Amino acid sequence: MTDTPAPPERDRPWIFRTYAGHSTAAESNRLYRGNLAKGQTGLSIAFDLPTQTGYDSDHELSRGEVGKVGVPISHLGDMKALVDGIPLERMNTSMTINATAAWLLALYVAAADAQGADRAKLTGTTQNDIIKEYLSRGTYVFPPAPSMRLTTDMIAWTCRELPKWNPVNVCSYHLQEAGATPVQELAFALANAIAILDSVRASGAIPEEQFPEAVGRISFFVNAGIRFVTEICKMRAFTELWDEITAERYGIEDARYRRFRYGVQVNSLGLTEQQPENNVSRILLEMLAVTLSKGARARAVQLPAWNEALGLPRPWDQQWSLRMQQILAYETDLLEYGDVFEGSTVIGAKVAELKAAAREELQSVLDIGGAVEAVESGYMKQALVASNTERLEEIERGERTVIGVNAFTESEPSPLSTGTGAILTVPEWVERDQIERLNAWRSERDRMAVDAALDELKRAASEGRNVMDASVACAKAGVTTGEWGWALRGVFGEFRAPTGVGRAARNDTEGLDEIRAEVDRVSKRLGRRLSFLVGKPGLDGHSNGAEQIAVRARDAGMDVVYDGIRLTPAEIVAAAKAGRVHAIGLSILSGSHVPLVTEVMQRLQKEGIDDVPVVVGGIIPEDDAETLKASGVMAVYTPKDFRLNDIMGEIVRIVEEGIEREVA
Repeated sequence: MTDTPAPPERDRPWIFRTYAGHSTAAESNRLYRGNLAKGQTGLSIAFDLPTQTGYDSDHELSRGEVGKVGVPISHLGDMKALVDGIPLERMNTSMTINATAAWLLALYVAAADAQGADRAKLTGTTQNDIIKEYLSRGTYVFPPAPSMRLTTDMIAWTCRELPKWNPVNVCSYHLQEAGATPVQELAFALANAIAILDSVRASGAIPEEQFPEAVGRISFFVNAGIRFVTEICKMRAFTELWDEITAERYGIEDARYRRFRYGVQVNSLGLTEQQPENNVSRILLEMLAVTLSKGARARAVQLPAWNEALGLPRPWDQQWSLRMQQILAYETDLLEYGDVFEGSTVIGAKVAELKAAAREELQSVLDIGGAVEAVESGYMKQALVASNTERLEEIERGERTVIGVNAFTESEPSPLSTGTGAILTVPEWVERDQIERLNAWRSERDRMAVDAALDELKRAASEGRNVMDASVACAKAGVTTGEWGWALRGVFGEFRAPTGVGRAARNDTEGLDEIRAEVDRVSKRLGRRLSFLVGKPGLDGHSNGAEQIAVRARDAGMDVVYDGIRLTPAEIVAAAKAGRVHAIGLSILSGSHVPLVTEVMQRLQKEGIDDVPVVVGGIIPEDDAETLKASGVMAVYTPKDFRLNDIMGEIVRIVEEGIEREVA
């Protein structure tokens, strides 16, 4: 009788996450506990835009944004409600937070202390990659130098207080969302990581003998796109390049500290509003790109839901994505084998190609002076805007196929995305309720203790001391997110990053001759060049769409006014009046379009310039589009309107119709 062979030993699966949070801390807590009960093994917290940018929920810029793209956390009470019933000692928590990462970590630690948790057992990650915020998501607050100082403070403090916590998650995910090619994603993310480690070493905040451990605590958060083979090779290239950099630049001898540890969310940029059920296939294939290669496998994976191009997914939609991960990990034999790509000449050649190109681009950034200098000079932002422009033009021309968008567009109606409740919406009462709780919190705390804690925070910041202990003390004293943010704004100041949108029109844009002729013709009727203002009201920092509209309008021959992100409706209307613009385009992707656009329209009327036509772009449900049009908006564009030349033509037509009305 022969012995039955032992089953192959299986690797442990990666951490299963879903990126989630909305409405209120209590609602988000219910969502988290439900997902954990379904087999999710880690939390990934989405914060709303006021929380990410250091404002309280009742600040002017917070209007319409509270609870929309994440959960509002205004103080320790909110954080306690968010993690109620979740033992933080046993939870691996990822927090997508950057400019205010020090504050949210302080609140998290204060909540853990209140649970009686051992800080040494807390595991998780704060994203805390501020450099990429100047390039993509736009949730920066302070200038680069003090922002890097805050990052250094967190790294030094966690090395002492939270030995299992990853204080920085260098994030290439949003670089790809902003248009980065695989080479740019590799080079710019590695440049960001180098800038962080160089800053830590130069600060002397960590003893030299502990520096290798600090290097080993740097993790990454990457994007997996649809070009399946390229993405596998990109991850292998990341792994090999990081090993080289940590060994050669920093002299790290212990291979454990040179390991490229990363989490991933697969590409939301490629999810389509048209035929949204196709997104299921995209998400699955993109997940395989970061799990199949054992030598470059993700440590944690979170998948978007199939309908995120339509709006906020329901718990059932998130469950579908979670089950994809579980089926791959538990039903297939993937985790029973070594790296199935080892020795492949095809994979090896592509990895070598990507590494060579990434080294060259990385050196270009280092020659400028590094990632911070490449942000301040606009080098990286201009490169991303240009590559994103090229990507969109390829889709418009049909050179890059997107099923359901520019190919195979014939479709049956989808029963998944129709009817009431197809997506979650955040009700208007959420903002009022959050502000009421915030005011109650302020009224019930010890004001003297709050003032003393804030004074100590400002002293620590201005004297160059580590701000983390003072931030935890602020959290426990009852300080709010906005108060913490304004205290540090008073010390560090604020910053506006370059837009990456140049003023000079390109000469090589195909298919614009007819539109340019129309712009010239209508400009003659106006008596001056047609002027178009592109505005981003509120806190939404996802500026890709606004940038591409501004670039195309410029290339079409319009005078373009674009001052970047985070403007109040009052500022936009003032700019429109001062510039005597002929049309306004508002870009809002955070779901706050109805209140923000309504306020813009009201202010235009108050200023006596409500004859200036307004168009709006964003992720906007049909019912909301009708609401906007009823308020006077001339056109609403969503992701399905990907042909930018058509949009330019419509804007010219709308302006000319205004001329006809004046003549009549």
